[in-house]
Amino acid sequence: MTIRVALVDDQPLVRMGLATLIGAEPDLELVGEAGDGREALGMLRRVRPDVVLCDIRMPVRDGLELLTDVTADPGLAAVRMVMLTTFELDDYVFEALRNGASGFLLKDAEPAALLDAIRVVADGGSLLAPSVTRTVIEHFGARPATRPHPRLGDLTDREREILGWVATGRSNAEIAAELVVSPDTVRTHVSRAMVKLGARDRAQLVVWAIESGVGRS
Repeated sequence: MTIRVALVDDQPLVRMGLATLIGAEPDLELVGEAGDGREALGMLRRVRPDVVLCDIRMPVRDGLELLTDVTADPGLAAVRMVMLTTFELDDYVFEALRNGASGFLLKDAEPAALLDAIRVVADGGSLLAPSVTRTVIEHFGARPATRPHPRLGDLTDREREILGWVATGRSNAEIAAELVVSPDTVRTHVSRAMVKLGARDRAQLVVWAIESGVGRS
């Protein structure tokens, strides 16, 4: 299956480089480009890509505003946003993940990592650069719970326990090893927690777990 990709970045040279990278992959197709969030929204509504690579800081309407527009539009519910930045950490990271970004990568990531991110997100997964994941958890995980999720009480004790492990950034396999259960068992609990809390993907689940004070040291 061909993955349809759109690019949103205010720097033409960045878009050109990404377009060249995507164009060389037989399973990827570039279906649209835009230089700011306002232009991008109309483009996304026309072409409805599977994955969008989107810069966070742009003129006119930035990447966070575009992300909010996309997640609020039922017609774009299937579109997955991967945010690109030159900064490892600022409040934009947490806000982007809270608002439904499916991935977060640094612009200096290796080409192979960026291509893998597109495929992982298109397949329904979420992806953060490892350095970003660690920094987000260390920085924001130290904060007191700020906004417990209103449906946190719907989780079973086991689902809540698994959610705490998810908040550490561990994979299903790593959590399974800690709890001495199968990865499939962990995957089932994670999936149920996502459905009950209404999370778009694992990245948003991590944010909500941290904000709700569900975590492990």
